[in-house]
Amino acid sequence: MTDSKELARVTVSLPEGLLKELDKRYTDQGYASRSELVRDMIREKLVEERWAGEHEDVFGVLTISYDHHQRGLTEKINHIQHHSYINVLCTTHVHLDHHHCLETIIVRGKPDEIEQLVTRIGGMRGVRFSKLTRASIPAM
Repeated sequence: MTDSKELARVTVSLPEGLLKELDKRYTDQGYASRSELVRDMIREKLVEERWAGEHEDVFGVLTISYDHHQRGLTEKINHIQHHSYINVLCTTHVHLDHHHCLETIIVRGKPDEIEQLVTRIGGMRGVRFSKLTRASIPAM
């Protein structure tokens, strides 16, 4: 939560139906107030805009699950990470069962380079699930 000394009050006029939808979302999603929900929505939009740009580094978390018995798959995933033009900051590898692994790959780089990495890894034979969570340096 932001320190209240740093907050600026803003008044917004909304149609009644939109206000009801906003109130439903903040109560359904467990927000303490409308303001908290609106702040998160604005931050989410700012992340989207940063990802739409080309020049600013952004961050992402690629989550994949795969069959580690698929011949050569683990080596191919590692090779892509080592030879891409983005920074792989951290990986976490968990064995789900005898055949399946879950891995998170935290990356930093240009949006198009990260998207290329996601497409290359996610499209490999044996990868059962692939999802990118987009992030950027947060606005204050």
